[in-house]
Amino acid sequence: MPYAAKDYAKLIGMQGFSENLLKNHFTLYQGYVTNTNKVLDTLDQFLKDGKAASPEFAELKRRLGWEFNGMRLHEYYFENLGGSGGISKDGKAGKKIAESFGNYDAWEKDFRATGAMRGIGWVVLYQDTAANRLINFWINEHDVSHPAGCVPLLIMDVFEHAFMLDYGLKRADYIEAFFKNINGAAVDARVK
Repeated sequence: MPYAAKDYAKLIGMQGFSENLLKNHFTLYQGYVTNTNKVLDTLDQFLKDGKAASPEFAELKRRLGWEFNGMRLHEYYFENLGGSGGISKDGKAGKKIAESFGNYDAWEKDFRATGAMRGIGWVVLYQDTAANRLINFWINEHDVSHPAGCVPLLIMDVFEHAFMLDYGLKRADYIEAFFKNINGAAVDARVK
């Protein structure tokens, strides 16, 4: 059963994100969905043809992590946007943030600082359900650095395509716009 790209057109008009930037970003996301399906189909055909021991199978198996995580991280990202109130300090996520970081402001300072680091990638607030705590992670590439057993709660894309059309090199301005558009209810719903 192939994956289908979700429609995030409701985000068009969101403050701080131009229509052009969002449409380009949606197209990039749709490419990850398409490529995830292509890789899965090809891997399935290799299995049927008895070619699972081939170098091509191995490389495609490795590529699957890039395409799949590119698809899924964009879905999380788009779904935690479109709000106007951010994360409620009294909501599930806000309370967990305060428990893990001492207070909301300390978490936000850390999340913003992580997003402002040089490089491309993602900033993800993960919930470590085994230790019952939250941690901000830098994810450099889609297919590496994800902490095992953790649940992504808030995702911020800091690859250039997420902000350069609107903000050029002013990543801090993009981060500000991101925070103004966090859908706190979506983040709360992800807390375990």
